[in-house]
Amino acid sequence: MRNSFGKVAVLLGGKSGEREISLKSGSAVLAALQGQGIDAEAFDPVTRPLHDLEQFDAAFISLHGRFGEDGTIQGALELFGIPYTGSGVMASAIGMDKWRTKLIWHAAGVMTPAFEVVNADSDFSAIERKLGLPLFVKPANEGSSIGITKVKVAGDLKAAYELAAKSDPLVIAEQFVGGGEYTVGILGEQVLPIVRILPANEFYDFEAKYLRDDTQYLCPCGLPKEQEVKIQAEALQAFKDIGGTGWGRVDFLMDEAGKHYFLEVNTSPGMTDRSLVPVAAKAAGISFAELVKSILTLAFKHHGAKARVG
Repeated sequence: MRNSFGKVAVLLGGKSGEREISLKSGSAVLAALQGQGIDAEAFDPVTRPLHDLEQFDAAFISLHGRFGEDGTIQGALELFGIPYTGSGVMASAIGMDKWRTKLIWHAAGVMTPAFEVVNADSDFSAIERKLGLPLFVKPANEGSSIGITKVKVAGDLKAAYELAAKSDPLVIAEQFVGGGEYTVGILGEQVLPIVRILPANEFYDFEAKYLRDDTQYLCPCGLPKEQEVKIQAEALQAFKDIGGTGWGRVDFLMDEAGKHYFLEVNTSPGMTDRSLVPVAAKAAGISFAELVKSILTLAFKHHGAKARVG
């Protein structure tokens, strides 16, 4: 069975702001696949033309950010008729867009922190008063906490907006929810144990995610079992609400009263030694190698071989 996948392209690198993290994720995935006798090869879209993908039988997407998890590479793979990991074109595009994810969740009755779209003509003072301080400002279409600011002082929203707008013209300001940061990994229909994230700095920013050694990941997460099971079920449904398939991650926040608010979906989660889905999988008794193989297997279930163009 180990060679039944054919020749697998591990897509890594890319040209988003998360390139370096993607290279780490992809390298770990590549090693895990090759270690199981699977014919896998690294494929960086920055250094190779996309039509070279037609040489492969499947693709494991380890790209993060724009052009990797926003539906663009998924569309190319659809055209080539190549099975690929993760969600399809629509869900990938929506999951990358925090604003449109929230719109769908609102329509579906999913609780998410209050927010406002911000632009250069916004009444910044009014938004600060409406959402309260502190609040978060973030580009709608970025990952890895790139361009995010925690605004704590009245009058600082405009500068935070200008920073976020350097990464994406669509910027949102979001209500602060301060009772804890958590994430739920999803593997097919299996919901992995919830992980609580305890950053040593003020919030789970790029530094806490990738550069510091003092960020703690608690799994078990410390929530009562009944509450964890309820949130897991809601996370799976929230993932499906945007059309998510295969595997992914749904992040949520708790307030001080113990109420949870779903924050965003990651349709191409990190797979580095610090990444959250591998942490949760390990707690569920799934090794990194087993996790990678399961994700690849799901690619054929959701995006099985189609007639190739041309």
